[in-house]
Amino acid sequence: MSTIPYKIYLEENEMPKQWYNVRADMKKKPAPILNPGTLQPVTLEELSGIFCTELAKQELDDTTPYFDIPQEILSFYRMYRPSPLVRAYCLEEKLGTPAHIYYKFEGNNTSGSHKLNSAIAQAYYAKKQGLKGVTTETGAGQWGTALSMACSYFDLDCQVYMVKVSYEQKPFRREVMRTCGATVAPSPSMNTEVGRKINAEFPGTTGSLGCAISEAVEAAVTQDGYRYVLGSVLAQVLLHQSVIGLETKAALDKYGIKADMIIGCAGGGSNLGGLISPFAGEMLRGEAKYDIIAVEPASCPSLTRGVYAYDFCDTGKVCPLAKMYTLGSSFIPSANHAGGLRYHGMSSIVSELYDQKLISARSVEQTSVFEAATTFARVEGILPAPESSHAIRVAIDEALKCKETGEEKNIVFGLTGTGYFDMVAYQKYNDGEMSDYIPTDEDLQKSISQMPKVD
Repeated sequence: MSTIPYKIYLEENEMPKQWYNVRADMKKKPAPILNPGTLQPVTLEELSGIFCTELAKQELDDTTPYFDIPQEILSFYRMYRPSPLVRAYCLEEKLGTPAHIYYKFEGNNTSGSHKLNSAIAQAYYAKKQGLKGVTTETGAGQWGTALSMACSYFDLDCQVYMVKVSYEQKPFRREVMRTCGATVAPSPSMNTEVGRKINAEFPGTTGSLGCAISEAVEAAVTQDGYRYVLGSVLAQVLLHQSVIGLETKAALDKYGIKADMIIGCAGGGSNLGGLISPFAGEMLRGEAKYDIIAVEPASCPSLTRGVYAYDFCDTGKVCPLAKMYTLGSSFIPSANHAGGLRYHGMSSIVSELYDQKLISARSVEQTSVFEAATTFARVEGILPAPESSHAIRVAIDEALKCKETGEEKNIVFGLTGTGYFDMVAYQKYNDGEMSDYIPTDEDLQKSISQMPKVD
């Protein structure tokens, strides 16, 4: 048996005390976000009308490499961090691969995912600013669950707009939010002007993250004492999530392990950006080389089939413009079961790293994703979230390639959360009722053609 333990735990005093801002090491920075009215870079004052002021500062800062984590957040982190880096010995044996497979497990908290890392930070800054509450969107429900928990901790009101297809498919995650005191509305709803407009334009729509973002922003700016918070895409979120990658690297270094390949699922970019940031930083500084792979659903392939351009971050076109790989803000993906990955665009940071060819991307179909999830669950004893299972799919594929070549690569992937609230999806797969939908070029061009023209 190898001397590497099944689970590599850091001591509490080894937990990162700072977040890492990968933009500081990027010679070519991500393009600035633009005011949709003036098409000029947004100012701190403008952004502070939507986000908490401190979070707006973090969003605009692309030169400070490290931010101290406030003591109140560190104290909360200690309830579930450091999270384990697990050697997947049983999966390796099942596959018969010489590869060494490791996964960073972020599902060991009540919210069931990595989202709590940023939720508690954003709730903290809202409370510090003296706000009454926050509004947000959620796809599969992990972010909404995490934020409702964080708001409960700080006694803040929490209003969640949940993508309608997930609201209907995942009622139990919705009820966890309500149990924590949040109000949850299916999006697009009839509660907001933009929701009513989307429902009129797309009757019977199952919704999208872009729709839900529009509603949440409207709800924030029309209520005194409220601000909008976002669970992915933004630079501030990737900053908070860097705790994942910092812990992963520290755990690997503790046993002298050098990762060859780092794999993460990619929707808006929060977990992927958090996992890869310290490793990408080493690459940017010329200190190391890694094969980093972003894995997205074939039904919503922003990196692999999108365009790199300025686009609205939301369907209602009320948010700032971001330069990103995008399918167009009017693109509404099919109702697949990886709700957290159903976003039309990708984080500007991840997009720029991809454009610089520091990372690569793959798209996978959901039936193959659930096949990988089932294999993993049967041998590793954790039922993975559908989103996480995209990374599992490619990790398995790469491990099988090593079986063919005999290479002993160290493969690291992010297991962002558990799938115990996703049983409708697993039922569909087990009953043979799950299908794959891949948008045609014509489908994509329809939404891409409606994107704003920004030089």
